[in-house]
Amino acid sequence: MLGLPAHVIACLFDLDGVLTQTARVHNAAWTETFDAYLRQHAAATGQPYRPFDPGPDYNRYVDGRPRADGVRTFLASRGIVLPEGSPDDPPDAETVNGVGNRKNVLLLERLRTQGVDVYPGSVAYLKAAAAAGLRRAVVTASANGREVVAAAGLEPLIEARVDGLVARAEGLRGKPNPDTFLAGARLLGVDPSQAAVFEDALSGVAAGRAGAFGYVVGVDRVGQADELRASGADVVVRDLAELLDEGRAA
Repeated sequence: MLGLPAHVIACLFDLDGVLTQTARVHNAAWTETFDAYLRQHAAATGQPYRPFDPGPDYNRYVDGRPRADGVRTFLASRGIVLPEGSPDDPPDAETVNGVGNRKNVLLLERLRTQGVDVYPGSVAYLKAAAAAGLRRAVVTASANGREVVAAAGLEPLIEARVDGLVARAEGLRGKPNPDTFLAGARLLGVDPSQAAVFEDALSGVAAGRAGAFGYVVGVDRVGQADELRASGADVVVRDLAELLDEGRAA
């Protein structure tokens, strides 16, 4: 059904890059945040300034991870260690959470001014999944999951949501750990083996595989099909509409 194995009765969708085109907005906000910090760090230490690469750096260290994990992981790749701070740190704090909150301020500003675009193929797939009686949840590392789902007009098609705020409140580890996807399956009342994970991030695909989910769909928006397969995707598509076409052909 809909390009999925017969035993799958639920769909767990990542948000940014799978349903919505906010990945580019996230990437731009991360790039602005990290470049400003790296310039400041270079000036303070006398080390050469090397900017954040919105291609490899974003996909390897940031995409799909909780905000603080993204900051910590990327800065560690540059040999930089900051104090953790707390989630309530102001955006100018020289802490992991402060840098992350700085990015969130920029992200929200971009969302307000640019809005949220969806992938038409993904919306068509969501509607088909609902019509077919498949259960549907969003599982995202973003703390702005509710706002993005609402701004994209997807609320009527989504039954449950696990986002960064839920993860923090419940102590769920971020992707590539499977905790948030497992929480999504619980909210829908299904066993992981009955659920399909839809992910564009390498860390998210790895989380789907680690959680022993029934099917893992890698969505290749940036030309990393081989990496998605290596991370555990059962199938890789460029757009969810390809699964609809496969279902019609079957």
